[in-house]
Amino acid sequence: MTLTLAITIGIIAALIVASAFFSGSETALTAASRARMHQLEKTDRRARVVNMLLESRQRLIGALLLGNNLVNILASAMATNVLISLFGDAGVVYATFVMTALLVIFAEVMPKTYAILHPDRVALAVSTPVRLVVLVFGPIAKAIDMIVRGVMQAFGAKIDSSQQLLSAHEELRGAISLHHSEGAVVKEDRDMLGGILDLRDLQVSDVMVHRTEMRTINADDPPEKIVQEVLASPNTRLPLWQEEPDNIIGVLHARDMLRALAAAKGDASAIDIAAIMTPPWFVPDTTSLQDQLNAFLRRKAHFALVVDEYGEVMGLVTLEDILEEIVGDIADEHDIVVQGVRPQPDGSIIVDGSVPIRDLNRHMDWSLPDDEATTIAGLVIHEARQIPEPGQAFTFHGFRFQVLRKMRNRIASLRITPLAKLPKPAAVKPAGAEPAEPRPAEPRSAEAKRVTSKPAVERPVAGKPTDEQPPTSSDR
Repeated sequence: MTLTLAITIGIIAALIVASAFFSGSETALTAASRARMHQLEKTDRRARVVNMLLESRQRLIGALLLGNNLVNILASAMATNVLISLFGDAGVVYATFVMTALLVIFAEVMPKTYAILHPDRVALAVSTPVRLVVLVFGPIAKAIDMIVRGVMQAFGAKIDSSQQLLSAHEELRGAISLHHSEGAVVKEDRDMLGGILDLRDLQVSDVMVHRTEMRTINADDPPEKIVQEVLASPNTRLPLWQEEPDNIIGVLHARDMLRALAAAKGDASAIDIAAIMTPPWFVPDTTSLQDQLNAFLRRKAHFALVVDEYGEVMGLVTLEDILEEIVGDIADEHDIVVQGVRPQPDGSIIVDGSVPIRDLNRHMDWSLPDDEATTIAGLVIHEARQIPEPGQAFTFHGFRFQVLRKMRNRIASLRITPLAKLPKPAAVKPAGAEPAEPRPAEPRSAEAKRVTSKPAVERPVAGKPTDEQPPTSSDR
């Protein structure tokens, strides 16, 4: 009897160890770094086994869960049998408490904690035995999976094993944000990595120089005037138009012009502009930045004109514009730097309406949405559903936007103030006054709810100065 009891207890202990193996293996294999396993695959055979197991993740998890439940049930049944023989019917209660404590502590918490702390090491160590477990229990796990799918589909649940909850880009972006919040990645590195991930989502229309800000030259002007305009421009490539500004016939490079000027021995009138200009390259405004970057590299070009679906010139995009989405603003000694962002002592900033939202977010570490608009002025017009007048103020997305200056139908300048930095009006309470009893809140009508859902608009009262007056004509 004593020998039989000792053997039974030994078998129960072995089953608990097996349960710990299954639990730890499941945690380690699901938490192991796929990137590190692919890196070790060339030199470590165990890493190849891990990658092979993770390729059929559902089969792996099913086999491990099946093995874990088998050993847990068998260990509990044997423990119940032993304790009933020792304590009678009360042994069932004792077995329940004892096995629950043993399985939770030694077969769940301890192995899973160690596997979480060292996932790669544990995954490599258990790869070979787990492969045997999958070979044994894999067919049974697959049959169980088919039954589960059939039952769930009978209740209308759709299961797509090939569909992933998060794409690779979303996983990388989430990892970058997590490491930044933990201090492992600085803001500059986060912006750079995020810019690389955004290349496929952004279009050239999001980063192009708009046609209203393009520097162009009339090809019919005398060569002397063209030379002066090229030398006065901070840009090295300038579009040439003929008859009308939208009719771009070529691109003039400052270096080619200087070579022609040197060949003419300084006589600008002897330069043939048509001979030194290059044909324009037109690209659709819907081209992604990733595709446009690859096109720049293939053509060994740096400059392209952006057109819409009707063939109208919308602006221009350069290789530098795309690179700035990754590394930030690039400026050299010849650039005329116009930041368009002027911080104020009260915590607000004055920005030009043409400042891109992405540039402002990167500069101020904000998160203004850029899905519906590219510039700050476009965001205000989109949210306000109107072209505001100077002096009007709007509140949305946690900021107060006040229009300072407007040129024709375009917002030229705004003041943006975070709501947290707005001065709070001090409540004046008369001495000895009793606190007023709170009145019950009146129910709002559906129309009132609809109105308050729009961005808050503050209109200047006639004859009453606003806190920000629009600049006069002398300031423009």
